[in-house]
Amino acid sequence: MPEKPKPRHLGVLLLACASAVVTACGGAGAGTASGAGAGTGSGVAAEPAADSVPPSTPTVATVTTTSPPASASPEPSAAPSPSEPPAFTSKVSTVTPGTLKQSWREGCPVSPQDLRKITMTYWGFDKKAHTGDLVVNEAVTDDVVSIFRQLYAWRFPITRMEPIDEYGGSDFDSIEADNTSAFNCRRVAGSSSWSKHSYGKAIDINPRENPWVEPDGSVAHDNARRFAERPLRKPGVINGDDRVVRLFEKYGWEWGGYFNGAKDYQHFSKGGG
Repeated sequence: MPEKPKPRHLGVLLLACASAVVTACGGAGAGTASGAGAGTGSGVAAEPAADSVPPSTPTVATVTTTSPPASASPEPSAAPSPSEPPAFTSKVSTVTPGTLKQSWREGCPVSPQDLRKITMTYWGFDKKAHTGDLVVNEAVTDDVVSIFRQLYAWRFPITRMEPIDEYGGSDFDSIEADNTSAFNCRRVAGSSSWSKHSYGKAIDINPRENPWVEPDGSVAHDNARRFAERPLRKPGVINGDDRVVRLFEKYGWEWGGYFNGAKDYQHFSKGGG
């Protein structure tokens, strides 16, 4: 039975193998190999370091690839945000008897020279911006622009905004179309007095949603019946002491919903009446 090699010979063999591995790896780890046998007074070589390559493991060339930094990767594009509605705009222009053929005539309490057409943005029931026209007295143009700018900011919906001339000067037809309008030279219903509309100092807003309601609760327009009672919380409806009423009051306009007897919920007038 062959003798087992003595410990001294085994230590020499291990050191030789370790030296061969270091040489094959280009000298890397030489310091570890030399340190492995240092200070071993017993003549037995110390165990190879944990990161040493075992003698039986073949040397394999390692190819290192460098990945681009994370910041170099393109970031996903953010989803486009919905487009914002256009900003409120307004333009004040003059009018002539020719542009008011259906709403003005000789003998009216105000002349066309004292009236102005305001072309401005309003918010529709379709949740889109639209452009409409109101004919008002020159003296209240600043009030009207400021009020309707705020209504637009609130997204208070308006069905349409056209001069009463588009309806042949007919207040009834304009109301049937739920048209927001202002100047119209006419008398107060059932009276010989001039309406504030005849001066361009009254505005009717959404007359279907805000109808004239008789003391008995009846209305003249069938399409307005479901809007006759107050309070009523629906889009485009005006209620007592709500922010629309307070906005007009801020500029000295009074609301027809406060009239005694019949209520004119659509109606705002400068100074009342």
